[in-house]
Amino acid sequence: MVTVGIIGDGYTAAELVRILARHKGVRIKTVFSTENIGRDLKEVYPHLSGFTEVVCEKADMNRLKSECKAVFLALPHGLSVPIVRELTESGVRCIDLGADFRLKDPRVYEEYYELTHEAPELLEAAVYGLPELYRAEIRETMIVANPGCFPTGAILALVPLLKEGLIETDNIVIDSKTGVSGAGRSLKLASHFCEVNEGVKAYSVGSHRHAPEIAQELSFAAGQEVEITFTPHLIPMSRGILTTAYVRLRPGVIKEQARRAFTDHYAGEHFVRILPEGTYPHTRWVYGSNFADIGIFVDEKKSRGIVISAIDNLNKGASGQAVQNFNIMFGFEETEALDFAGIFP
Repeated sequence: MVTVGIIGDGYTAAELVRILARHKGVRIKTVFSTENIGRDLKEVYPHLSGFTEVVCEKADMNRLKSECKAVFLALPHGLSVPIVRELTESGVRCIDLGADFRLKDPRVYEEYYELTHEAPELLEAAVYGLPELYRAEIRETMIVANPGCFPTGAILALVPLLKEGLIETDNIVIDSKTGVSGAGRSLKLASHFCEVNEGVKAYSVGSHRHAPEIAQELSFAAGQEVEITFTPHLIPMSRGILTTAYVRLRPGVIKEQARRAFTDHYAGEHFVRILPEGTYPHTRWVYGSNFADIGIFVDEKKSRGIVISAIDNLNKGASGQAVQNFNIMFGFEETEALDFAGIFP
């Protein structure tokens, strides 16, 4: 059994517990909290009744270092860096669901997160936790930077075309629509029922913190700088992200080439499903699951392509992917505790 700790008690932490409760090789030692210290986690999240006996506790780094082989950090940006540094120095492997280790350039991190990175030397050591791209590196690393939810959907939708050189690397437009759980559990005016219900709105237009993360990974895939325009929208639903990416095909590229790029690149990838021609993703098809569904449309006359992806923002976009990374790091089957279909309808 691999003993693990979880730092944080928000939606992603609760989803980690829900998933890990099914894991045959994991024992959750502790969940650290600030607002719910002393409360049973099943009291905070009644849907976990019968699946966990963990009590929320005050943070104790010595306990993590002595009792845990791995720690999941489900914290706001800026809080993970000193914890990860201390844990990894003691041999504890870390999976950070926050943003502190995703960007390789500390100057970009400072620009978008308005914080100076406290351990820039760890950025190169951290591995970006998208298994479909970095599985071998994830297996060996001490630090996994679990991807953001928007980047997961966008990167999976575009990497095959960029790796094969089938699309232009400028003027890529990415439009994403997300459920409200992406904003977390803390009370915020923008996510109140009356503010969200029966409406759709764009937010962080031209300035969203996930944009440089998307551009970074797409540029790595293309082998050159990729220019994107990314706009997220808030949709009145609890969970799910639908991403639509618009691209320009390079001269002579045909529909069969584009589809083959996806089927070849994701051959053998259990959690990426390339949908049949003419079928496009629905967030309900991946609701509560770790799957990413992708649909492709190609207009050969206009040399345009449209790629649509759907993920559950709390699973493949956060906790499910974190467990997928954990499985790779500790030699479990990658599907362990994750191999279940979405909930429909």
